[in-house]
Amino acid sequence: MKLPVKWIVAGVAVALLAAGVLRTLSSREAAKQALEAQQISQKQQASVELNVGDVVKSETLELTRVLPLSGALKAVNAAFVKAKVAGELQGLSVREGDFVKAGQVIARIDATEYQARVRQAQQQAEAAKAQVDIAQRSLDNNQSLVSQGFISRTALDTSLNNLAAAQASYKAAQAGADVATKSLDDTVLRTPMAGQIAQRLVQNGERVAIDARVVEVVDLAALELEAALAAADSVRVKTGQTAQLSVEGLSQPVPARVVRVNPSAVAGSRAVLVYLAVQAPVGLRQGLFAQGTLNTGALTALALPLDAVRTDKPQPYVQHIVNGRVAHQTVTPGAAGERDGAAMVEVKGLAEGAEVLVGAVGALREGTLVQRAAGKP
Repeated sequence: MKLPVKWIVAGVAVALLAAGVLRTLSSREAAKQALEAQQISQKQQASVELNVGDVVKSETLELTRVLPLSGALKAVNAAFVKAKVAGELQGLSVREGDFVKAGQVIARIDATEYQARVRQAQQQAEAAKAQVDIAQRSLDNNQSLVSQGFISRTALDTSLNNLAAAQASYKAAQAGADVATKSLDDTVLRTPMAGQIAQRLVQNGERVAIDARVVEVVDLAALELEAALAAADSVRVKTGQTAQLSVEGLSQPVPARVVRVNPSAVAGSRAVLVYLAVQAPVGLRQGLFAQGTLNTGALTALALPLDAVRTDKPQPYVQHIVNGRVAHQTVTPGAAGERDGAAMVEVKGLAEGAEVLVGAVGALREGTLVQRAAGKP
């Protein structure tokens, strides 16, 4: 039995369609393989031209160990002038930036009430003194009467006790007068030191309480930097070590020296405060931000420039040249240091003498060909 013609035609069409699909898939696969081969060839053939400054060798060097530090400058001598008595403030004329001398009168507290207290205390003392005189005369009279036998010894003892009580009351009244006089003296506000006014915190006519801050005086002749260091870093810090600071507003570095190290860590942060005396040039102000590096000794180690150690991968690594191509080598950074003013870092996991690309070259793929610029070794 013969198949109908339409079935034969349909079978031929299906066969032709399948053959076309196979040819299309084969051509796509061939094109993909050719593209991959071309990309691999381009990667293998691509090269980067390097200058002399783009490559450094890992060497064992003597580094100056440094610690980064920062903080605000503070005046070594600074004080707040406070009200010692309560009352209305009068006569405050100094303002921020004014120079003052030690002991200079800068303001007063209304003294009317305190003058009245002094007079009251003095009058009470005078009254007590009169009672002493009365008790003394009574004692003198009783002593004569006792000697003549007109009164008993008990009456004389009573006179002695009355005199002692009167003398005690007089001394207490004198002490009260001294306290009142001291309060009157405290109505005059004087600066405890020479310097400049940094803050004026109240105005004339305001009623101030006891211990209220009126002005702040700072002496800019001596400044220091208060820097917080990690506990692990603080063990390397000792008095006498030197630092170079960069202070905002100044183009030249400012030298400093460690003068004190706090024996206690700050609660919470566990940081240790270090105080550096700053050789302050003219123009430095309290509160300016400063940062720099502290010299904590010397270190001999295999080292590279700090920017040569890259951190754009999970593990720090360097790009070094092996047989004319770039290779990535994982390293372990160690102590930071300086050499000739350049930031260096100790590295572990790298052979000495390895040629390493500096950070300015940027990230390169492993296997990238490198060439030295013409005329360069």
